[in-house]
Amino acid sequence: MSDADQVVRGGTIVRADGLSRGDVAIVDGRIAATGADLAATGVEEVDATGLHVFPGGVDPHVHFNEPGRTDWEGIATGSEALAAGGFTTYVDMPLNNLPVTIDAAAFDQKRAAAEAASHVDFGLWAGLVPGGMGAIEELWRRGAHGFKAFLCDSGVAEFPPADDLTLLEGMRRCAALGAIVLVHAENAAIVSGLALRAAAEGRRRASDFAASRPVAAELEAIDRALFFAGETGCALHVVHVSTPRGVELVERARAAGVDATCETCPHYLLLTADDAGRLGAVAKCAPPLRTTGDRDGLWRLVESGRLAIVASDHSPSPPALKAGDDFFAAWGGIASCQTTRTILLAEGRLPLTAVAAITAGSAAHRFRLGGKGDLAVGGDADLAIVDLGHEWQLRAEELRYRHRISPYVGRRLRGRIVRTMLRGRTVHRDGELVGPPAGRLVPRGQASGDQST
Repeated sequence: MSDADQVVRGGTIVRADGLSRGDVAIVDGRIAATGADLAATGVEEVDATGLHVFPGGVDPHVHFNEPGRTDWEGIATGSEALAAGGFTTYVDMPLNNLPVTIDAAAFDQKRAAAEAASHVDFGLWAGLVPGGMGAIEELWRRGAHGFKAFLCDSGVAEFPPADDLTLLEGMRRCAALGAIVLVHAENAAIVSGLALRAAAEGRRRASDFAASRPVAAELEAIDRALFFAGETGCALHVVHVSTPRGVELVERARAAGVDATCETCPHYLLLTADDAGRLGAVAKCAPPLRTTGDRDGLWRLVESGRLAIVASDHSPSPPALKAGDDFFAAWGGIASCQTTRTILLAEGRLPLTAVAAITAGSAAHRFRLGGKGDLAVGGDADLAIVDLGHEWQLRAEELRYRHRISPYVGRRLRGRIVRTMLRGRTVHRDGELVGPPAGRLVPRGQASGDQST
């Protein structure tokens, strides 16, 4: 090739299948060529000598809460945080915003908000809730990437949990469309009953909250969702699995022919129930943080390639909702979307190729995010140029969230994001935004056929 719009020169290109030193040529927002010493003349030439060029990250699990609860986060601040962390695509959950994304009008409203404010590209999950069955087909036609169901209380009254009939019939409809269903898997009767018992006995600490949401509640709900998926032929993804036993249930179902995958989150790889007691509600989440054995077991699954997606489950709130001594009353959610990749790099337990896969390629493939997640010719030119020689301790003022709180403040990070490029356009450089919002809805690609967890 001779001419390009941009050429990123001399970096180490990081793909899931290996590392190579060379250039990336970009034409019309797509990768036109990669290789050593490309004979391309770019309008813009970016010197990546001594740096690593990762695919732009893909976070399939964030709560940006817009419209309706932008005082909690917002698309502008949430997407800026992602860009600062080297991420170029996210899929936003259908709850916490108002109205919740359970019908076509709400979907259109949310899409318009994202197109006006997002600094990176996006997808939108729709909700699977009781009484919402008739909206599934229209939401799919609108461009929803799949449907999320809670099997227990979601924390917001507008998004009720899916009873068994809703889940079963919703999966049948989604299977007919080729749509994936995501589940928050905790047994409603167990967790609500144990929470009521703790309240009656005056037990309100972090350890009491963890005890009210035991591993058994998570495993039963995962198993039930897998059974329904097998009965209906629906693709299933279990979000934020907190224990190795949950991953193993998914593996067994997949071996039996169920199209099922799962994810874990940075907090389950880094923190334990003891940390929740030490840090307070800034580390509250559901399912709760588990034991050291659970944490270490999840790491082994990630390291072996059996657990292929790490998503942030970024779920922020105003600090006031995290205040007080009643751990049950505090909002449950951890702010973390900016730091997912830099934390994993700092841990140093994974080869760079695996970091690229679990923070970009695996999610893009599983959720059919067309053109995303890899530095392949023909794909979107979504790049994160990273200085792996830079290590530092995270300071609150570096965070780009609306509320700069996170359990990772003070934690060691690695890999300064020098530049983030979205479809060839620099959107973040040296810690600062570049240009106005430019995000757009990612089209669904072909069915993934992904067989990793």
